[in-house]
Amino acid sequence: MERKYEVMFILRPDIVAEEADKLIAGFEATINKGNGKLVSSEKLGNRKLAYTVRKFNEGNYNLLTVEADGSLVAELERRLRVTEPVIKFITVRMDEEEKRINKIRKLRSTRVKQSTLNAQANAAAAANASASAPAAPPPASVEAATESLPAPAAIA
Repeated sequence: MERKYEVMFILRPDIVAEEADKLIAGFEATINKGNGKLVSSEKLGNRKLAYTVRKFNEGNYNLLTVEADGSLVAELERRLRVTEPVIKFITVRMDEEEKRINKIRKLRSTRVKQSTLNAQANAAAAANASASAPAAPPPASVEAATESLPAPAAIA
C-alpha cells in the first residue's frame, strides 16, 4: 500500500554542489527503481543547526516528498544512514498527518457553524424578551429611585 512520506536530510555544509546533486539523484533513482513516486524534491540550502551534529554547526537541507511502500522507505533510510555526507535525516508519514489536519478542519467548521447559530439564537431571544417585557420609565432622580425600594429590616 502506497503512502505519502516526507524525507528530510541534512548534508555536510562543505560538500560541493555537484556532489550534492549526484547524491540526491542517487536517492531519487532508488525511489524510482523501487516503484515509488517522487512527488517533489526541494533544496532548502545551507542553514544553521539548532545544535552541533558530528562537529558541524551548519548543514545543507534537502526535502524529498515520496509516495511509496514502507519497504522502499526503509531501503531509502538505510542508504541515508550509510552515506557519509548525510549528517542527519528524518522520515515523516504524511498521510496520517493529512487525515489529522482534515479532521481538525472539519471540527473547526462545525464549531463555527454552531457558534453562529448560537449567536443568532441569543440575539433572537434577546429581541423577543425586550419586545414582550414592558419597560419601566427611568426614575427622574436618585431620591425617586430610593423611594420605590423597600425599607431595610431592623437588626435586633
